Amino acid sequence: MMRRRFLSGLITLSLIAKPLADYVRPAYALIVFDPSNYAQNVLTAARSLEQINNQIQSLQNQATMLQNMARNLQSLDFSSVGQLTGSLQRIDGLMDQASGLSFDLDKLQDQWRQQYPESYDATIKVSDVASAARERWQSAMQAFRQTMGVQSQIVENVRSDGDLLADLVNRSQGAAGALQASQATNQLIALSTKQQMQIQTLLATQFRAEAEDAARKAQSEEAARQTTKRFLGTGTAYPGN
Repeated sequence: MMRRRFLSGLITLSLIAKPLADYVRPAYALIVFDPSNYAQNVLTAARSLEQINNQIQSLQNQATMLQNMARNLQSLDFSSVGQLTGSLQRIDGLMDQASGLSFDLDKLQDQWRQQYPESYDATIKVSDVASAARERWQSAMQAFRQTMGVQSQIVENVRSDGDLLADLVNRSQGAAGALQASQATNQLIALSTKQQMQIQTLLATQFRAEAEDAARKAQSEEAARQTTKRFLGTGTAYPGN
């Protein structure tokens, strides 16, 4: 009887101890740490972060490049071509109004032969010589008048060019990109070219007036010599001299 009770108690104790052991065992379990695996994971994470930073920097560089390209391709919202061509057209209008000797080469040749003959016919009248001399004088005066008109127009253009020059320089210095700076520079070059063309036009009119006046004086001297020669004759009317 006692033996039977002892065996029964052992069985009961074993049944109770097994679940208790399963419950208590995790509290005494050890956590295993692998330094090499941890270091490898940290290195992998660092490399991934570096790649992400490189991609971000590359995107930022591309964005900056696109912004610079946009600025360089931005057009200048100003053009001085109309003002420059208008000034030259006003001078051309004055040149077209020129009277007297023409600037056209073919017309000039005909006018020159008519007003400045190489010799005078013996039958020409004194009144015709005087009329031709007066015509040459009027032509010379008109040439000087045209020269002064061109000078006045150029002075007026230069005054307006001062404001235009300051505006173009400011736009060139404040250009947002290469295209704006290039366009402003081209307009500055156009302004300089226009001024050079004005000077050439002025020189042409001035030299024309001076040359015509010199030719008029020379022709007048020749006409006076021929008139005097005709007046004096051969000298046979004065046998005593």
